[in-house]
Amino acid sequence: MKVQIPLATASAQADHRKPETAVPPALTPLTFSAGLQALAVRDDDLARVVAQYGPPPLWRRKASFATLVRIILEQQVSLASARAAFDRLAAVVAPFSAARFRRLDEGALRRAGLTRQKSVYTRDLAEAIATGRLRLNTLPDMTDVEARQALMQIRGIGPWSADIYLLLALKRPDIWPRGDLALNSALKSLKNLKDSPSEATLAAIADRWRPWRAVAARILWHYYLSTRGQPAPDDM
Repeated sequence: MKVQIPLATASAQADHRKPETAVPPALTPLTFSAGLQALAVRDDDLARVVAQYGPPPLWRRKASFATLVRIILEQQVSLASARAAFDRLAAVVAPFSAARFRRLDEGALRRAGLTRQKSVYTRDLAEAIATGRLRLNTLPDMTDVEARQALMQIRGIGPWSADIYLLLALKRPDIWPRGDLALNSALKSLKNLKDSPSEATLAAIADRWRPWRAVAARILWHYYLSTRGQPAPDDM
């Protein structure tokens, strides 16, 4: 159900920037609706996407080891390919925990379709969580910067992977995952950018959508899928 709020209120919320020392509240259906309305007022192109294709889902994932493994698998491959590899892993790791994952040998990971590099990354992640070097339950109490830094201490988790976790698992409202190919493609198409803009240029465009960049990202993913006739997944 769409929640109506005064447009002036939505705009005021959109212009308010919380200090970096604050822990932003996770998106909820109510604040997600507020963000959509604020962005529609601010950006005609985003408003057109929502009008034509409907509001995007509030895509989310469980804050868990399994989600981080899946994000690592999604690096530089299609979502479908990563999901297939994850499903093969899940079939042999039940329940999907870091402790059980540590028991898998290299052969089991390769049979699931993981490259040697991603086998190393996922096993290092399992080791970090099982030994307490990374405590996922503490991330919700951290600022965006702190949570990103904590995740990036783990080998194989770079800025994009950390941001995707913050955006989908922690549901932070103002995350822009630089380097996301689908977002970049959608943004270039929506803004009719003829040349090949740099990451800095695309990030500067996204910067205008603060503090709702994670909402804008969902609009752009929705646009990317809709213009290609692809059904929206349950999660992203």
